[in-house]
Amino acid sequence: MQKITTFLTFHDQAEEAAKLYISLFPDSAIRSITRYPEGTSVAAGSVMTVEFTLAGQKYVALNGGPHFTFTTGISLSVSCQDQAEIDALWSQLTANGGEPGQCGWLKDPFGLSWQITPANMAQLLRSDDPAQMQRKMAAMMQMGKIDIATLQQA
Repeated sequence: MQKITTFLTFHDQAEEAAKLYISLFPDSAIRSITRYPEGTSVAAGSVMTVEFTLAGQKYVALNGGPHFTFTTGISLSVSCQDQAEIDALWSQLTANGGEPGQCGWLKDPFGLSWQITPANMAQLLRSDDPAQMQRKMAAMMQMGKIDIATLQQA
């Protein structure tokens, strides 16, 4: 049993967001959808919550109305195995209105922040040579999408 579940509140795009997210990761699926009943301020039958899993972890998405928005104060971080995985996720999450950010950060089309980084990011940025460490950090600060080869060469 997963003790803590991430709960994401959208304006009215919970189902669309969940469908995008599950298309990106293995071991992901929509588990259930609940709908608003009669007698609420939302149209009866419209999606209220979507329970889904991403890479085996449970999430719940809620359509809560326009007063709920995401901030960069919270993000989903993905540890990628290689540059191809970084490239694919970056492309898919910034498509259709997503926004690239700096140092591997982006906002998806629904406004949720993600960090798309190599699994070995700490190792890529580590060095016993202060000058090399400075070059690595300077290189990363110039990046939107992380480029593993550039960090290795810095």
